[in-house]
Amino acid sequence: MPEPDRIIRLRTVLTRTGLSRSTMYRKIAEGTFPAQLKISVNGAGWRESDINRWVADPHSWHAREARKDCD
Repeated sequence: MPEPDRIIRLRTVLTRTGLSRSTMYRKIAEGTFPAQLKISVNGAGWRESDINRWVADPHSWHAREARKDCD
């Protein structure tokens, strides 16, 4: 059985990607970076696997492809 995907928070995402907060949110709006998941009323996080996939190949990551992988 595969290990469940961890949810990581903003600070970790910024550290792993080397992006600034504003650049990351711009890329989310463009569909070239994984979108965050709402994890509580005031909290959000990212799937660690999505961030790892983006770090491995940021130029070929697209939101539509990531959704296909989850189905």
